[in-house]
Amino acid sequence: MTKISIDLKKAELVPNDLIIGIDLGTTNSLVAVCKGDNRNPVCLDGASGVIVPSVVYLGTEQMLVGNAAKEFLVHEPERTIYSVKRLLGRSYKDLRDRNAYFGYRIVEDEQGEHVRIESQGTYYSPVELSAAILSEIKLRAEKALGTSIRKAVITVPAYFDDLQRQATREAGKLAGLDVMRILNEPTAASLAYGLGQSPAQNRMIAVYDFGGGTFDVSILRLEGGVFEVLATRGDTWLGGDDIDRAIVDFWLQLMPEAAQHMKKKAHMQQLRLFAEEAKIMLSDGTAKHYLREDQLDGVSLKLSLSNTDLEQLCTPILDKTINIASQALHDAGIKTEQIHEVVLVGGSTRLNLVKDKVRQFFSGVHVNDSLNPDEVVALGAAVEADILAGNRRDILLLDVTPLSLGIETLGGLMDTLIPRNSRIPSSASRQYTTSVDGQVNMEISVFQGERELCAQNRKLASFQLKGIPAMPAGLPKIEVRFLVDADGILKVGARELRSGIAQEISVHYQKDLNDKAVEDMLLDSLNNAKSDIETRLMIEAQTEARQLCYTAKRFLEKNHQLLTPEEHHKTLELCGELETLCSEEDKDAILASMERLNDYTRPFAERLMDEAVGAALKGKKL
Repeated sequence: MTKISIDLKKAELVPNDLIIGIDLGTTNSLVAVCKGDNRNPVCLDGASGVIVPSVVYLGTEQMLVGNAAKEFLVHEPERTIYSVKRLLGRSYKDLRDRNAYFGYRIVEDEQGEHVRIESQGTYYSPVELSAAILSEIKLRAEKALGTSIRKAVITVPAYFDDLQRQATREAGKLAGLDVMRILNEPTAASLAYGLGQSPAQNRMIAVYDFGGGTFDVSILRLEGGVFEVLATRGDTWLGGDDIDRAIVDFWLQLMPEAAQHMKKKAHMQQLRLFAEEAKIMLSDGTAKHYLREDQLDGVSLKLSLSNTDLEQLCTPILDKTINIASQALHDAGIKTEQIHEVVLVGGSTRLNLVKDKVRQFFSGVHVNDSLNPDEVVALGAAVEADILAGNRRDILLLDVTPLSLGIETLGGLMDTLIPRNSRIPSSASRQYTTSVDGQVNMEISVFQGERELCAQNRKLASFQLKGIPAMPAGLPKIEVRFLVDADGILKVGARELRSGIAQEISVHYQKDLNDKAVEDMLLDSLNNAKSDIETRLMIEAQTEARQLCYTAKRFLEKNHQLLTPEEHHKTLELCGELETLCSEEDKDAILASMERLNDYTRPFAERLMDEAVGAALKGKKL
């Protein structure tokens, strides 16, 4: 195993530095800050309340965010992006079975590693759209506080993996924010309730988080002021939206004639909004029965929903949440009687039916719902931000990495493994592969910094992993592992997993960074965030396009006799077009050209695959 030892300067935070807390939600987002002598967290209000809907409208002249964008959900669903949090760090394969859920068009890259949103010939990444939401939140905070904002704590679900967390960091950076910490939502909720803020407090907490689009349960042990997530279970496709859809299906069953005319996405969006309205009216006690008569494109609707109907529709959905809670307890090795408190999070927990289910399952355990369930995560993020700003002296702040650590990938891009402000000790690993057939060596260069291009970051060391077995491009699996120990020493390891080939060298890096050097690098990254991200997206598109052309030409060479002259000629023509576009630096044109090449080659690639499978199975019985 390769090991590189590098002395790293530990981070020092400026006391009383203003840091905001952000809940970047699937359905809604909020921002909070601690104020006053008591440092109480409060959500910052805007013209339309504290909640910013996590919706982006991709207009021809401008991009709208929040309530202004939400107005287009019904009339222009294909250009109105919602639930983008579900796309962060996800591949097309992850979403293939859920594509019908989205009213807009999602496409994949050649490797199937990332998704993009296509609208009117322009391609957007989930990071860009999340950055638009964060920019709106940042602007709201600056208006409310009367000062510019540079630093933030952003929350994510406890089950978010490294790619999803890194995508959240990149979105924050693109929005002009230095993301001081990525905080788990259940930890944020516990902080909002004041749990774990006393070093003498030892408790076992269950956080039941039922939002609009996702559900999860986390079991936390709070001991000596430290939060430990013992287990987390969830379903990223289970939330209050499922109740809305159940109501819509219920109405359509009662109106079979009207249902035949409800095929358009705009119609279904309108019905979903009516369903949400009915759910809220019945759940907050303002009505015992929902009744609405309306016209939709000339179709008469009579929508009715009673409390009994709502309970019957909710029961199978809530039973799923209780099963997940049971699994989380099992994973943690904990029984319900060992839980000291259950914390309710997410707007869907306002339903009395939800509270009753939770109380029934956690029999005898205190269910804490005293805080606004929509605001509790943002409030907790503000508490963590206040801790990082040095305003709470009674809470221990662990050492963190001062700058991001990563390696150089194709195109000279920096791929971050351990982000800035990660608590130490910290570790991360990621798998890479070769880009050329028969590649037997791979150079691994380690960098420190916040810019997207390695050339603009600080190189720490490099080494070669030699002796990789010669295989087709994409087959080798090279795992690179970073570990920052409790002393702030970075150790890097690289291993080819199929063969076990590893290399061992040690580099002692003696230089240090002073506080001003760290600050200059951070400011440089923020000031150049937009252009850096644009450069990164361009290089990624060019790299992907060149790899696609390489793969397509290799395919033609190996299967020349099995293709028609027209297929061979047209494929080369499309490859030539794509290679030309790579030099012109038009990202959207490159992506569109890649899509044309993929669409053209896919049918005969599948045909040859079927023929190969048929030949392999010839004479065999299944």
